[in-house]
Amino acid sequence: MARAFILLATVLAWLTVSDAVAGPPTNQVRGSIDRVLQILSDPELKKDTKTTERRAAIRTVAGEIFDFAEISQRSLARHWAPRTPGERQEFVRLFGDLLEYSYISKIEAYSGEKIQYTGEVADGDQAVVKTRIVSKQGLEIPVDYRMFVRDNRWRAYDVNIEGVSLVANYRTQFNTVIQRAGYGDLVAKLKAKQDERPGPREAARPAAVSAPAAAPRPGLQTP
Repeated sequence: MARAFILLATVLAWLTVSDAVAGPPTNQVRGSIDRVLQILSDPELKKDTKTTERRAAIRTVAGEIFDFAEISQRSLARHWAPRTPGERQEFVRLFGDLLEYSYISKIEAYSGEKIQYTGEVADGDQAVVKTRIVSKQGLEIPVDYRMFVRDNRWRAYDVNIEGVSLVANYRTQFNTVIQRAGYGDLVAKLKAKQDERPGPREAARPAAVSAPAAAPRPGLQTP
């Protein structure tokens, strides 16, 4: 299975909807989808000179779709509780930046893959939106989005690709690094990855740290 196509699976379900199942989580996502499509199809924003503006616009939408604070806390798992408020804020900022960079770079590679919405299961303020990505060659990849309500919006806190949880994948990697060399080493690796990326660093988002404690191999690798 082509690695590039699998990586796209983490983001493409937000781009093209077919066979959509009606429901509040799906409706919430559809508004974000429309905004992303407008950004990608805007002739002015397609220009190389508008790369910064285009990515900033996509970054804004990504911040509305994904709850990076919740993803960060679930990925750090038992290593979250010992962290000070300052450490938590720093981790959310660094890890969120890594995820957003990956999201933006994959979205810009979008080439018309089709998305089928195959089901939606909601239970109170929790929901799973089930999708299937279909390539132009007919390859199908199931992608489930685990969502919850925060600030009156449905937001994703995990993505399950072919049965592999994005959060669980990162949790395993983070735990390995911390057990081997300590939490400081994990932060150093995240900072190094941030420094490796081209272009100016964008302003850090406000880092919410009040969430309850709790794929492709994304790891600390960036595209």
